[in-house]
Amino acid sequence: MRPWDSLESALRAIASNKLRSMLTMLGVVIGVGSVICMVGIGEGTKRKSIENIEIMGSNMLLVFPNWRRGGMSMGSEAGMQLRDDDIAALKREVPLIKEITGSVRRNGMAKFRSNTHSTQVYGAEPQVKYIRNMVKMVEGEWYDEEDEALARQVAVLGFTVWDELFHGENAVGSTVRINGQNFEVVGVVDYKGGSGMWNPDDQIYIPLKTAKTRLMGKTTLDMIQLQASRTDLMAITQQQVEDTLMKSRKSAMGEPLFRVMNQGEMIEQIQTQTRLLSILLAGIASVSLLVGGIGIMNIMLVSVTERTREIGLRKAIGAKRGTILSQFLLESVVMCLVGGILGILIGSASIFYIAGLFQVPPEINTAGVVTAFGFSAMVGLFFGIYPAMRASRLQPIEALRHE
Repeated sequence: MRPWDSLESALRAIASNKLRSMLTMLGVVIGVGSVICMVGIGEGTKRKSIENIEIMGSNMLLVFPNWRRGGMSMGSEAGMQLRDDDIAALKREVPLIKEITGSVRRNGMAKFRSNTHSTQVYGAEPQVKYIRNMVKMVEGEWYDEEDEALARQVAVLGFTVWDELFHGENAVGSTVRINGQNFEVVGVVDYKGGSGMWNPDDQIYIPLKTAKTRLMGKTTLDMIQLQASRTDLMAITQQQVEDTLMKSRKSAMGEPLFRVMNQGEMIEQIQTQTRLLSILLAGIASVSLLVGGIGIMNIMLVSVTERTREIGLRKAIGAKRGTILSQFLLESVVMCLVGGILGILIGSASIFYIAGLFQVPPEINTAGVVTAFGFSAMVGLFFGIYPAMRASRLQPIEALRHE
């Protein structure tokens, strides 16, 4: 019997019990679709997160207080807070710094007439517009050094804040209340795109001195942002920043009281986290494939029992053991492959639907698709071997006597 004849016979057997075959394939369809969907959403989330970091600005380094070290919270250890003196030291000691500013942050409620919007108020010196690449404006301009020195209550709105409060109307010259205090709007930053706590569109920017003395009452900095003069000098700049701060910033345990991060490290962290998450989700989804494989083996055993007399008759007229084995094995593999194809289609469609809900770019991972499809074929092969071998071992006389 030719291989094509065995395949044709397997397809006829599957088609003769359409409902049972579809229900049997359902586990494989769900498993393959889930793997493809989970991996795709993970890749899309990673891509979105990387884009959010890249739009923050070029050649940027961030300095944070190292509140947690060795897995333990260090509280408010003396000398841990970043200060204005650190800005002066970095300007003096690190010539590779192009722009630098300290910054403070706090959640705030902005109000204009009857419109309100919960956002993040961000206090920084004017050069933050260069560090975070926010020089393009919808209208108006950034506050300047004089506004900073005099601690004027002026504000630059992110695109989302402007849209929520003014609904696209002119904002420059208007007065916005931020946490109960009046601020004059001097500019609106053009749309950059982003999400989460780093979304530059959903922030209000005010002079650092104003934020510290009038709105937040802070004497220290939450973060230092700086821009290296060149991309290829990022690593050297980071080392010089660390060396400068280490001169006066070292705990009793000899550990640094700060963290310096660059965009490359942040992107690497995101890639590692999303990769682990994708593997975890794909592993969980793969359980559905194993369940589907068990279902296929169960149905194939039932099929062997139902067709015992047919097997006996075929053996009696000369069918070899290998022919019977290949027929039943092909039935199992074909069901898994058809289920795999349906799973790929459903999983791919689900990526676009879920990506739209979570506002992440849809990303169909080719390697994930190939792996899931190949795994479905292996499931059919693995779980089809025992029923096929059982069918091929039946003795013709005993099979013909079976009722």
